[in-house]
Amino acid sequence: MRTLLLIALIFSSVSFADVKTSLYHLYQNKQFDQACKEGLNLFQANRNDEEFISLYAFSCLEADNIDRLAIPISMLKNSEEARSNAAYFSVILMQKKLLFHSLVDGYKLSEFKLPTTEHVVSVVFDQYSKVSHERKRNHYIFIDPKNEKISYKLYLRNNNQTQSMVIEEYYDTIMTHRHTYW
Repeated sequence: MRTLLLIALIFSSVSFADVKTSLYHLYQNKQFDQACKEGLNLFQANRNDEEFISLYAFSCLEADNIDRLAIPISMLKNSEEARSNAAYFSVILMQKKLLFHSLVDGYKLSEFKLPTTEHVVSVVFDQYSKVSHERKRNHYIFIDPKNEKISYKLYLRNNNQTQSMVIEEYYDTIMTHRHTYW
């Protein structure tokens, strides 16, 4: 009986390691959307593993599923690295929410002094918060402060009954990525 329990324990440890390894390989291969979906499916079984939670959250961030960061933010608290990751995710989630609020409702962001990151939402948030909002525009164009060949186009898109916020990234005049958030 004891041997059976030991074998089951070893098998479950190996399978959890395989889950994290599989998720890590998806992330390394830039299959962020798939890693985010798999992480969500396996989240409950791995909710006490901060490495798994961080890997899941980074995958969702790269897949533009920023709203999925809310639960990992609250769970990453037991180590310095986990708390640092939670703070990083919090900044981006808050900036996304405030940016959307400003675009839709005209909320002024110029009074905020927030930490920032290298994430596209942070870069656009920082530049958008400095723009005069005396008149509403259909779109905003921003030049990356570190590379003038990179630019961002920010606008709202109406989808049936909801609106989404879109950030398009350009290198020279070629669009390289489109991020869509609600």
